[in-house]
Amino acid sequence: MKLGIVGLPNVGKSTLFNAITNAGAESANYPFCTIEPNVGVVAVPDKRLDKLAEMYDPDKYTPAVIEFVDIAGLVKGASKGEGLGNKFLANIREVDAIIHVVRCFESTEIIHVDGEIGPARDIETINLELIFSDIEIVQRRLDKATKMIKADKKYAGEAEVLGALLKHLEEGKPARAFADDSDDAKEVLATTPLLSGKPVIYVANMCEDDFINNIETNQYYKQVCEIAKAENARVVPICAKIEEEISDMSKEDKAMFLAELNLTESGLDRLIVQSYDLLGLISYLTAGKQEVRAWTISKGTKAPQAAGKIHSDFEKGFIRAEVIAFDDLVACGSMTAAKEKGLVRSEGKEYVFQDGDVVLFRFNV
Repeated sequence: MKLGIVGLPNVGKSTLFNAITNAGAESANYPFCTIEPNVGVVAVPDKRLDKLAEMYDPDKYTPAVIEFVDIAGLVKGASKGEGLGNKFLANIREVDAIIHVVRCFESTEIIHVDGEIGPARDIETINLELIFSDIEIVQRRLDKATKMIKADKKYAGEAEVLGALLKHLEEGKPARAFADDSDDAKEVLATTPLLSGKPVIYVANMCEDDFINNIETNQYYKQVCEIAKAENARVVPICAKIEEEISDMSKEDKAMFLAELNLTESGLDRLIVQSYDLLGLISYLTAGKQEVRAWTISKGTKAPQAAGKIHSDFEKGFIRAEVIAFDDLVACGSMTAAKEKGLVRSEGKEYVFQDGDVVLFRFNV
């Protein structure tokens, strides 16, 4: 999973990136301090995997990972190449989802590119640049589909959807908010590389006091929530400064620090949970003395395709999957005890994997 962190200059996105990846992206009080996209790979926290490690004392511990890409700050005119626009748009095309950092705090020390705080305006600035880029793509495809109708009437439905989508975009609305569940619309959206159609999580970056005491009363946060609701997007409130403070702490110190703030988990943990849910992803687990490992798959993945995540030979020669729910395995204390109680199931090619399944694949190549 690759997530692109975007936002106007000086909203806190590079600070957040540094905190969650410890990759050391330059953070400075001026636009475009991030020119090349910085990339950091982050292990996905999973208490289930930690528990399996306790049970098996494995030689190797391999969590699932997320790739975060810190993308250059954006200004108006990016779709026409202003600032670092072309580079920004090219980087956006490569990510699975967008983490859009929005500044929701006042500060006289940190320059805002527009001179004052305004989450709605900031969100609109970036959305419009993505939409302008999409309008060009949709217009070209609509022109082509319209010409093809004369030769083949099947293009009529496609042209109708593209026309409605173009009107939607021209009204300043992102493709992800386009409401059409028809088969033609699904086909068009699936086969057109629309930047404004990518799933979005808005990160409302707050000051420490508001984040701890006044999230729901923060007027800027409310604005972000209203916009997200209209766009079918998500919102995660975060204090990038707190994330920065805990980024270098040990697991024990981090837990103590968060507890003192009456927090049960870090902003990164909440962001990862939302990202998995937004993209329809789950994890299955493999466990043994050699290795405990988490594997990321899409919801609805069947057993052979899940096996293929490990190795293509596992999918080609799939025989069966020996599966047990994580909670059942922990309750029994071992796979042997679980088998004695009949809790380890033998599943075939049509089995749909569930989040937290612990599995051993049987295959023959």
